[in-house]
Amino acid sequence: MIRFVLRLLSMIALTVAVIMAVLDGARSVAASEVTLKPLGVSWFEASPDTLNLAQAVVQRYLLPVIWDPFMIWVLNQPGFAVMAVLALLLYIAGYKRRRRGQIDMPV
Repeated sequence: MIRFVLRLLSMIALTVAVIMAVLDGARSVAASEVTLKPLGVSWFEASPDTLNLAQAVVQRYLLPVIWDPFMIWVLNQPGFAVMAVLALLLYIAGYKRRRRGQIDMPV
């Protein structure tokens, strides 16, 4: 069940990464130069309340030190790249490994 949820979240993150890459591509073609929108800007434009909530939760309930160096750096990276890496990490976490010598029998 957990693997299914992780793979589903991976697929959602990959979908968001593709959408953000297409938007960045269209923006780059229109400007005739490479234009990549940071994740923080995209998140703030979509839902500023949840960005502020995420910051409050991290600073209050987790380590406040995490927000300033790490989360600020992540939010300044291109959104499609962050979501693609997140999708990859979720997929790896939900991947079911096969044992050596195990043969899949058709049912």
